[in-house]
Amino acid sequence: MLLETRGLSKNYGAVVALSSGDLSVQAGEIHALMGANGAGKSTLVKLLTGDVTPNAGVILLDGREVRFPSPASARKAGLASVYQDVSLVPLLTIVQNLRLTGTTMEAIRPWLEELELEDVDLTELARDLPTPTLHLLDLAQALASMPRVLILDEVTATLPADLSERVFRVARRWRSEGRSVVVISHRMTEVKALCDRATVLRDGATVGVVDLESSGQEEIVSLMLGPEAASVVVSEGSVADREKVSKVDRRPAVEVRGLRSGILQDVSFTLQRGEVLGIVALEGQGQADLFECLSGNRRPAAGEILVEGKARRFRHPHDAIGAGLVLVPADRALALLRQRSVLENIALPMVNRLRNWGLINSGSERRRVKSAIDRLEIDTRAQSRVMRLSGGNQQKVTIARWLATGFMTLLCFDPTRGIDIRTKEQIYKVLRELAASGSAVLLFTSEMPEIQLACDRALVMYGGRVVAELSAHDATEAALLRAAHGLGRAAAAEAAS
Repeated sequence: MLLETRGLSKNYGAVVALSSGDLSVQAGEIHALMGANGAGKSTLVKLLTGDVTPNAGVILLDGREVRFPSPASARKAGLASVYQDVSLVPLLTIVQNLRLTGTTMEAIRPWLEELELEDVDLTELARDLPTPTLHLLDLAQALASMPRVLILDEVTATLPADLSERVFRVARRWRSEGRSVVVISHRMTEVKALCDRATVLRDGATVGVVDLESSGQEEIVSLMLGPEAASVVVSEGSVADREKVSKVDRRPAVEVRGLRSGILQDVSFTLQRGEVLGIVALEGQGQADLFECLSGNRRPAAGEILVEGKARRFRHPHDAIGAGLVLVPADRALALLRQRSVLENIALPMVNRLRNWGLINSGSERRRVKSAIDRLEIDTRAQSRVMRLSGGNQQKVTIARWLATGFMTLLCFDPTRGIDIRTKEQIYKVLRELAASGSAVLLFTSEMPEIQLACDRALVMYGGRVVAELSAHDATEAALLRAAHGLGRAAAAEAAS
């Protein structure tokens, strides 16, 4: 066995992040590490790579016990990790970032070519490069150390299909050379297509190891969530309750007319109250520009945004929030005060409203926060600091603050990226409930099957324009993919029929 852990555990005070992490990775395999958010996957990876020190348990490499006091020591022993969050320092150039980790140009150059990054200007500041490029640069930097075990923690969660395939190609090459890859991913189809075996964690402990060639999705989900919870997830199929929504007064909440900004070219649509409207697009087709304009983070070059029939100009996010448009970003780090408590993060917009300056009604605040926490089933055992919550629970906090504060239109930009299937179901359910109560939801998702699960209809963007509009019934993955590749409305309708 190349890499093994036995009984690894990690506590943060009274909070048990990992109680019994067992993992066995063979040489020449791609091994998935799976589990719901908060199951202990990221903690296990941090223990393997020297980011944190275990309270108990052992790590074995080639059958010999090892200890990693730092990430540098783990990398020296042959373990390298690439995370969902980019590790490059934004205000340094790529060359300067490489120097920080002692990565030479000679070592990284072959991997830049392998990942088709040879044309990237390495003298650019990291903050000036697209996020997908930064993820691949992170991977190239890890590969430059030629690790025996490469750990990929949700690396493809933010990547479009073509760039994800580059990552898969490297993983398969690593396997063919007798090295190993550990993959953390919530995308079941990705795991099944790429990996040989999977270790499943639940509630901080390893609960099973499955052969992915012979195991079905139901077996894996059952291990991840427990038999009762898994049966609910698998049987529900769709959480949309269209009958409730149909009773809502469907007047326009937001109208966009001829919007131009950045990539956007003459975008027009209407979002109604009581509706979840999906936005589908491949990377860089204008979806980010659209959400930035609607949330007040960008001023459009032309066009109008009407809220409740009244033209509005947003010079700042505060203007959009005042008009009832609130944003849940894909990158939860942008939305959270990670060092502060769950209560403080959820209650932040309440304090920010000018009319609330002065004495704060702490009783009312706590009741509203608790109601939002209960509604989203947020695990608050580590609530002294939101950074100690799992990724899925952190994302729930970004939604909970608006449930507690109130809004008219919720702008969700890839809110379920990198979170587990059960948490996704909870978020779908809340979005449908919000629509049923008369709110409006605009949802961009990079996972196309979510459209039929959560939305009433979908708009497909390509080249900065809306190229197709589909009902939820017609928004099959095939139809959405064809339209998203620029094949147009006719092609999308043909694929749906």
